Amino acid sequence: MPKPIQSIERASAILRLLSGRTRRLSLAEVAGELGLPKGTVYGIMRTLLSVGFVEQDPESGKYRMGAALLHLGSSYLDGNELRTRALNWADWLAARTNESVRLGTLHDHQVLLVHHVFRPDNSPQVLEVGALLPMHATAMGKVLLAYHPYLTAELGNGSLPRFTNCTITDPRMLAIEIDRVQEQGWASSVEELIEGETSFAAPIRDRQGVAVGAIAISGPTERLCESTQPRSDLVSYVREGARTISRDLGAVPW
Repeated sequence: MPKPIQSIERASAILRLLSGRTRRLSLAEVAGELGLPKGTVYGIMRTLLSVGFVEQDPESGKYRMGAALLHLGSSYLDGNELRTRALNWADWLAARTNESVRLGTLHDHQVLLVHHVFRPDNSPQVLEVGALLPMHATAMGKVLLAYHPYLTAELGNGSLPRFTNCTITDPRMLAIEIDRVQEQGWASSVEELIEGETSFAAPIRDRQGVAVGAIAISGPTERLCESTQPRSDLVSYVREGARTISRDLGAVPW
């Protein structure tokens, strides 16, 4: 069997690193995290820049994913049955709740955002399709963990990454949270990933009853919660949206 081409492996590693971050990374940060020489990373990065797979901020010199790669990825997303069946209901959920809606599925122990509906208030927003989010700090991630129990064990026994003071970093506490999510049928993330932001999510199931994804709303905590508790009306809308999409996928109504 032919050996893998090292330069392609390294380019793939760079793209995966950039796709998993919400901020731009410097050349030194990329080289340090991947354990590669700066000169090697610079050469690969210049090639990725030339084809549009990464972009460089002219002021800071830092890098992020490029638009060309997102366009390539859209061919997969457009063919994704989950996204196709959820398009209309995601719009409905955004209109009902007046909050942004995200649709996610499992990908490499993370949540891949396959669809994003902007909050319907004409405020400045950034399209997040293609982003990868941590499972333990997001409502969609908790839902997917609840219906795929083996994933919780694969997160390991060590401390989980912290994003805010509210992030659950203890695997034992996360296991308790996941049990609660499974019991109630939905999940919340109150300022666990981003300070001031809350999200609610519910599972989307296919005809075999498998949780193939999750749908969520997100917005400022003061709008989604009342006295630190999730607003029941918004949770109900999210669950109804998930049930409707599931029925379209052939799931038995519940």
